[in-house]
Amino acid sequence: MDIVIVDDEPKIRNGLSKLLDGRGNWHVTGTYADAMDALKNMAFYSPDVIITDIKMPEINGLDMIDRMRETDQEAYIIILSGYSDFEYARKAIQNSCMDYILKPVRQAELLSVLNKVKADSTQSLQRREEVALQEKAYFARNLIALICGKFDQLNLEHVKSKMRTEGGIRYIDIEIDDRPEDESGKLLLKSEEEKRQQQRLLYQYCLDFLKQDGWHCILDVSSNEKDYDIGLVYCDYMAQEAGMDEQGYLDYFLKSIQQRMKQPVVMFVGNRVDDISLLSESYRTANIARSFQNFHVEGMTQRISWYEEQECAEERTLLCKSSLDELIKAVEQNEKERIPELVDSLYEEINRNSLDAKLVSMNIDYLLFQLVHAAQAQDINVNQEEILEFINRNAFDSGTMRGSRMHLKRFAEEYADYLSQLRGKNIRGSVMSDVEQYIREHYAQNLTLKDLGLKYYINSAYLGQLFRKTYGVSFKDYLNNYRIEMAASLLLHTDLKNYEIMEKVGYHDLDYFINKFIALKGCTPARFRKKKPGVQYLGTGGCICKHCRLLQALISKKSGQIRVFLCNYNLPGFFMYFIQCCFVQLV
Repeated sequence: MDIVIVDDEPKIRNGLSKLLDGRGNWHVTGTYADAMDALKNMAFYSPDVIITDIKMPEINGLDMIDRMRETDQEAYIIILSGYSDFEYARKAIQNSCMDYILKPVRQAELLSVLNKVKADSTQSLQRREEVALQEKAYFARNLIALICGKFDQLNLEHVKSKMRTEGGIRYIDIEIDDRPEDESGKLLLKSEEEKRQQQRLLYQYCLDFLKQDGWHCILDVSSNEKDYDIGLVYCDYMAQEAGMDEQGYLDYFLKSIQQRMKQPVVMFVGNRVDDISLLSESYRTANIARSFQNFHVEGMTQRISWYEEQECAEERTLLCKSSLDELIKAVEQNEKERIPELVDSLYEEINRNSLDAKLVSMNIDYLLFQLVHAAQAQDINVNQEEILEFINRNAFDSGTMRGSRMHLKRFAEEYADYLSQLRGKNIRGSVMSDVEQYIREHYAQNLTLKDLGLKYYINSAYLGQLFRKTYGVSFKDYLNNYRIEMAASLLLHTDLKNYEIMEKVGYHDLDYFINKFIALKGCTPARFRKKKPGVQYLGTGGCICKHCRLLQALISKKSGQIRVFLCNYNLPGFFMYFIQCCFVQLV
């Protein structure tokens, strides 16, 4: 820690310097004979500790401290004086001084005070880090509410208080391209820890690039632990202030972070919207672009994929429309025997026309757009998120190379099953109770919709739709919420450490676990554990709307023991708002 000594007696300055410099990580970075000289120099750097005399020429030590506090200097102050005057001590305490030491200074006493400074500094740093973490998590929760389209005015106002939102807005998904292959064409899979480390590194590089606009960047928009996404809320002013157009700015952004990562990075750019309240639409289209990219082979990969370009694929020339429409028809009618040969016919036509990588991408994008629309034609209430999740993750677990002909065949066959089950709509009641029970018994395991679909003979995409219809939330949210509730119970009723609880409930990354806990409970696991007995908080926590505050205040008068479920979902009408946002149960 850096120390500055201010005293008009040279012997005191020199003696303290020799005593402290290099001892116990203390470094004397400056000594001054008067307060004015010290103030001028401290304007350029901020010491951790200031040891100052009271009686000095021009201005005394207490006046110097007053002037420092006016400029937000937060250094620890240790007062030296040859006068055992309580008034000095009182004023020093009022100025938040650490301690008051009489001259002559005894070595043991000074070192004891400095050790107290070090301990307090460590605790303060921990408190600041915890506050910053909670502030960041609270902001992330509000921003994610906007991204997902489930927000209220409080969410909107909090996001606007942290971010500039003027001009056109886009949601952009930024990821490391995790598709490198060896010479055999086999995917080189990284461990979960490696992926998480790379994600954090990429996130930090994005923050470094954005500087004061760092609030526009967010980790883990997806609630799926296996996704390593970074979200960017792009606004037009960013490019304008950099003297670039939109395309040039994103190219420069991508090039900058890619150079530091030393590996490929991709961006998926959603549609442009005019207001931050419409961000969910841009997110939806960016997610489509991301999902479709998985069907592009290495040579087809675009480092920046714009949804607008994919959406216009049908209007482009050299579209193998006849072959594509035949394949789409076979998938819709679940003609399993025809799908492989129709995929082969499509690739043969592509080869005959000698289409380049970009045109091949357009053909595949057209196919995927039509298949998404086919599901929505079967059921207008179909959730597109589950469809895209199915497209994004399907057929990669058995070594099938993404973007290959075999990959497209397997995907088309599984999607045909999905459409068939969507038409049937007769599975819900007989299976969902079994699925729920299985999740509650095996929530700590690596559960996926695909695994559950195989176990209960249901297409994973259709199972995702059933999940949302039955429980009102996605499978990912249901599983995540249940895990956090189990973690909360362990925090209250056991002495297990955070990392032990994390593993017991099915998480493998401590930072991810803590962030998800804060998002649902409104505080860190450590703070949750310290809550006074008799009061338990369930749900997302941190809601400060007037309804929640009033409701909690009224019930607190009746009972000191409250269970509160606070939720991000906000339905119209006070009664529905009460049910969804402020469900209260006496215990």
